[in-house]
Amino acid sequence: MSLSMYDASLPQFMRMLGNLSAILHKAEAYAAERKIEPSVLLNARLAPDMLPLISQVQIASDSVKGCAARLAGIDIPSYADTENSFAELQVRIAKTQAFLGSVTAEQLDGSEGKSISLNFPGMALQFTGQEYLLHFVLPNFYFHLTTAYAILRHNGLDIGKMDFLGRP
Repeated sequence: MSLSMYDASLPQFMRMLGNLSAILHKAEAYAAERKIEPSVLLNARLAPDMLPLISQVQIASDSVKGCAARLAGIDIPSYADTENSFAELQVRIAKTQAFLGSVTAEQLDGSEGKSISLNFPGMALQFTGQEYLLHFVLPNFYFHLTTAYAILRHNGLDIGKMDFLGRP
C-alpha cells in the first residue's frame, strides 16, 4: 500500500498543530503561575538573529496552509501576522486547522507531479508536488515547531519530547 499525498501531509499537520496548541496553553499557564509577562515568552528567541516565538508559530501555520492550498490548487488563506498574545496564536492555529480540515484527500491525492513554484526575493524555487512536500514543507514545518518548543523549554517551561510528539 502506498502513502498518499494527503496521508503524508494533512493528518501530520493537524496533529502537530494540536500539539503546538497544547504547548502554548502550558506556556500561558506557566507565565501566569510564575508572574512572567506573557510578552517575555512570546518575544523570546534562541539566538539574537533568530525569529521570536510568535514568528515561529506564524511561519509554521503559513507553511502548512500554503502547502495544502498549493497542492490542492486553491487560494491560500491570508493571515495578517498581527498576533501578540497566546490567545491570538491559539486563534491562528485553530483557523489553520479549520482550513486544513476543509481540504479533502481527493484534492491532494495525485498532486505528486504537480509543478510548484515559490518566489522569494532574489530566488525562485521549482518543485514537483512530492518534492515540495517532502523536501521543503515538512522540514520547514518541523524546524519552526521545534524552534518554538526549544524557545519555551529554554525559558523554563516543563515540557518534554512527549509534549512535542503528542500522545498516540
